[in-house]
Amino acid sequence: MTDHTIRPAVAADVPAVKAVIDAAFSPYIERIGVVPVPMEADHAANVAAGKVFVVEAPRTGRVTGLVVVEPREDHLYLDVVAVHPEEHGTGLGRLLLEFVEAHARALGLPEIRLYTNAMMWENQKIYPRFGYEVAERRVTGPYDRIHYRKRLR
Repeated sequence: MTDHTIRPAVAADVPAVKAVIDAAFSPYIERIGVVPVPMEADHAANVAAGKVFVVEAPRTGRVTGLVVVEPREDHLYLDVVAVHPEEHGTGLGRLLLEFVEAHARALGLPEIRLYTNAMMWENQKIYPRFGYEVAERRVTGPYDRIHYRKRLR
């Protein structure tokens, strides 16, 4: 995985950002009964705000994964982790989560927070393996969400 490049997204990446997010989240539409929030985000605005970091495949330069993060006063909010389904099982998700942790540390933030839909049970197996703990479960409108946090030492 060291041959992959993670960099801030630029305006030209917006179609690839949308494509990766749509590919990663569209399988959940039927399961949760609504379109996942990341699919409806304003990707261009997020890119312009410097919130999106993409990972490129080594030989092709194709965007295959991304994170959307937002520094807050006391934590880094991890809004989206998306890996193209063709890349599942390659370690790309791990690379992105390690990047987020390094980014939070570089910003001097002591914690990372995120949430996932309770119906996305795959995520409930992944995040604890990377040191995230459940902070709470909260229903907001049609979304039943499990909130996680990871304290950085």
